[in-house]
Amino acid sequence: MADQPLLEVKNLSTHFKTKSSASFTARTVVKAVDDISFHINPGEVLSLVGESGCGKTTVGRTLTKLTQHSIGKALFRGQDILPMSQAQFRPLRREIQMIFQDPFASLNPRLTIQQTLAEPLFIHKLVSSRDAAIQHIKEILEKVGLDASIMKRHPHEFSGGQRQRIGIARVMIVQPQLVIADEAVSALDVSIQAQVLNLIKQLQRDNGISMLFISHDLGVVRHISDRVAVMYQGKIVETANKHDIFDNPQHSYTKKLLAAIPKVPTYQGALSHAT
Repeated sequence: MADQPLLEVKNLSTHFKTKSSASFTARTVVKAVDDISFHINPGEVLSLVGESGCGKTTVGRTLTKLTQHSIGKALFRGQDILPMSQAQFRPLRREIQMIFQDPFASLNPRLTIQQTLAEPLFIHKLVSSRDAAIQHIKEILEKVGLDASIMKRHPHEFSGGQRQRIGIARVMIVQPQLVIADEAVSALDVSIQAQVLNLIKQLQRDNGISMLFISHDLGVVRHISDRVAVMYQGKIVETANKHDIFDNPQHSYTKKLLAAIPKVPTYQGALSHAT
């Protein structure tokens, strides 16, 4: 790996002001993300794990500028992306992509699969003709395990696992450098989760993509990560190589999460080649 991290997050905080239940005018500050720092190297998968409400999704949304940060830096190839306007950040949207949790809500129901996948190609000027776009679409559909014959169909015609594959195809078709996967398999049936995890890991490896994999499930994280950062109440309490996290956890909260993993791992057989 290169010496320079692809992404370096320094002292990032994202706070929200909410109305107090005791008063119509008073506001309280919710520290969803509170002074966290981490880095991701080129080609590396860093998993951000913690229970629901710990702030991990806010981290992903902040780094993709869907949520405004309060303070701190996020250096992508050495350039701080957080102060950028949406117009300034737009050229980087191709390089920083996000896989969302809900495959049912993340696809436009009015667009065919062909239109869904062609749109980012033309937005980012990766193709100049319809024929070139169709060729790219056929290639990416094959890579995510779908047939080119589905291009004229709409999202409602597919299962949750198929929709998530389409969502992954939409991200991967623009050849990003950094993918933020926010609970990318948690909305899927257990029988489908392993297939989609294997797909994500294979595409990540084949293309040398860096990834921030956000999950509440350490059983999933074990099979996809290089390193793991454990988040609790808006703070990162432990970061280590995945083997150190699972074999020698240091923080009491990490130990609690590990104790909650089922004794028979759901993904042991299906993901054995991804470890």
